[in-house]
Amino acid sequence: MRLALNMADAIVADLKTGTFSEPLTVHRRVLPEYELAELKTLTITVVPKSVVIANVTRQATSFEVAIDFGIQQKIGKDTDDEVLRLSGVVSEIVTFLNRRSLPTLKAQFKTIANEPVYAPEMLSEKRLFLSVLTVTY
Repeated sequence: MRLALNMADAIVADLKTGTFSEPLTVHRRVLPEYELAELKTLTITVVPKSVVIANVTRQATSFEVAIDFGIQQKIGKDTDDEVLRLSGVVSEIVTFLNRRSLPTLKAQFKTIANEPVYAPEMLSEKRLFLSVLTVTY
């Protein structure tokens, strides 16, 4: 649905204005597929997840849009320190997005979830930190 794509694009533009402890590469993608070599830098991929449409009254409709954020980076051998560092960046992104509306789209922040906090199988198999945030508007 175009609404979800427009919201994802607005969020990408908003994230690019933020100040974080590390530089972020932020993109909206339909397919969040990367080669490991592309993930040497901290990469945030914004992907529309779902749209729920509900009739509020006979003439009013509400739209609940969920957007996923994949936070990824290929890590070195010091897994614990790398996960701690990258988890800090995830927390910064959560703080940035929490309660942040998208006024140009009349979208009000509703919830944010972090699942998985990190994906252990990606760490062990590919040495890839992957954390997923889902923000609902």
